[in-house]
Amino acid sequence: MIETVYIEREVLDHPRTARVLARVRPRHVITCERYGEVFNRHNQNFRVQKAHPALILAAKHGRRLLPVPGGYGFTAEPAFYFSHMLNCLYDCRYCFLQGMFRSAHYVLFVNYEDFIADIEAECARSDAPRWLFSGYDCDSLALEPVTGFAATFIDACAKLPNAWLELRSKSTQIRSLLNRPPVARCVCAFSLSPSAVVDAFEQRTPSLAARLAAIKRLQAHGWPIGLRFDPLLPVADFEAVHRAFFNQVFAELDATKLHSVTVGVLRLPRDQARNIARLYPDEGLFALAETERDGLVSYGADTDALLDWCSAELARRIPAQRIHRQAA
Repeated sequence: MIETVYIEREVLDHPRTARVLARVRPRHVITCERYGEVFNRHNQNFRVQKAHPALILAAKHGRRLLPVPGGYGFTAEPAFYFSHMLNCLYDCRYCFLQGMFRSAHYVLFVNYEDFIADIEAECARSDAPRWLFSGYDCDSLALEPVTGFAATFIDACAKLPNAWLELRSKSTQIRSLLNRPPVARCVCAFSLSPSAVVDAFEQRTPSLAARLAAIKRLQAHGWPIGLRFDPLLPVADFEAVHRAFFNQVFAELDATKLHSVTVGVLRLPRDQARNIARLYPDEGLFALAETERDGLVSYGADTDALLDWCSAELARRIPAQRIHRQAA
């Protein structure tokens, strides 16, 4: 799957580098000084690289734990996100990463110990809960067999009494979670869309049926589950499509055991929206009427109406207090 691996000289001898190479077995290994030499080059084509992305192993310096953007998440408690990886195995047409990064290569920061030290320091600031969101700049589970990310960070956060971890994913790579006892303060949050949306806009991702089967197994194993209906896209026959979608989801899952549900619409910073539109000049999704609010562009009809309708439909199936509406 991955034929070329670039390695920062700083992490050549890192134990995680050796484990990743043993798992990937690349045809080509190239040393570099800093990952930006490869990742931030000018005149790269995201779409071309996406067909055969390389993996870059690097160390993350500077700020590793960042406050979540406004409207992200579901809690008023202190919340942060961190990115052990840049870019995603999947190829969702609406993904903001392709508008933010010049490169489609994957960057894996192997210095997990430094991320964990930052998390420990933040949790030591007070006894108040600290929410830690993974999966903002990548998928938390899609490369788990290679990265061992979830297994490492669940163990680390479980030792901190005020650390709450969300793993956000579209993946069915759940073996490491099924092979261990569940952790009450780790929420496995899955992004879900109707099958028609998955087929049209979420290339390379597991089907809706496969995701639901994985979630059902995790739920039976005792893991807290979050559902993320985000982004809602203004597809034809929106209400009929989404009513059938919600019926399918809640026929498979135990609604009484859900930790949280969020709903949100597609929203992108204007520059990222323009970059993505240039990548897909014929994509109708980006030709729809634009609305802008607080610097974020939304595509489609009345986004508040979509959120209102979905929130009401969900409230018929789960307690309203578990439903969290993302900023439109």
